[in-house]
Amino acid sequence: MPARILDGEAFASQIHLETASRVAALTKRGVTPRLVFIRVGEDPASRAYVSRKESRAKEVGISSTTLVLPETTSLPDLLRQIDTLNADPKVHGILIQSPLPQGLPNDQVYARVTPSKDVDGFHPVNFGKLLLGDPTGFLPCTPAGILEILRLGKIPTRGKHAVIVGRGQIVGRPLAVLLAQKSPHADCTVTLAHSSTPNLSSITRQADILVGALGRPLFLTKEHVQAGATVIDVGVNRVPDPASPRGYRLVGDVDFSSVQPVAGAITPNPGGVGPMTIALLLSNTVRAAEDASS
Repeated sequence: MPARILDGEAFASQIHLETASRVAALTKRGVTPRLVFIRVGEDPASRAYVSRKESRAKEVGISSTTLVLPETTSLPDLLRQIDTLNADPKVHGILIQSPLPQGLPNDQVYARVTPSKDVDGFHPVNFGKLLLGDPTGFLPCTPAGILEILRLGKIPTRGKHAVIVGRGQIVGRPLAVLLAQKSPHADCTVTLAHSSTPNLSSITRQADILVGALGRPLFLTKEHVQAGATVIDVGVNRVPDPASPRGYRLVGDVDFSSVQPVAGAITPNPGGVGPMTIALLLSNTVRAAEDASS
């Protein structure tokens, strides 16, 4: 029997309804949540991602604008732009769209956003609060979205073995911390695997929950999956496709057609983790506005 589909679009719609209700409550108090995107350069994927986020923000009542800077923008100029937004009380959330052009160090740029407006959850202060289990910080959107998929998909997590393939700072490491925390929709035993892990398939086949977050197209196949496991595909990879007008197509880290007959539940890609990342971003933005106006 094919795996149950964990529909990220449907789950995100539920969260958007809650977010819109919170926006309406703020609006009655004269507060309009405002999110500013900073995009440096004209990377086509970045343009598409920001456009999608702006569209969803508008749907739930969040005011959003995009500050587009040339690819030649220097680090001091970019930091000055961030400082201006940090000082603006009408701006509640700031998102730096990645990837940044070469020469702009991600760590310095993300750390310049004041933690109370860091709705992406990348600032060292928010990352530290995540490690400490301090709920006053903002959680990074993709890991938080994955937890929401497990919650809304009614996937048992307590005491389950979660294997995350990929140790990146944006998904792998923070997700490992979240899944290990003692909470109703986590409390897992977590293994964080990566490119240097020997006999990887012998470890992934032990997973009740398997997460692909390594950035290698279609890497995880049925040989990596225990029968009945829940499989979460985080990857966004370009592979050549002469039939596509763009010359490429986007695929995940999981070979969906191979894995679906084996897994118990699986996220599609697209339509799985991506919509949830946006949903949590907007939820964080509203929380920033709530905190600022309380």
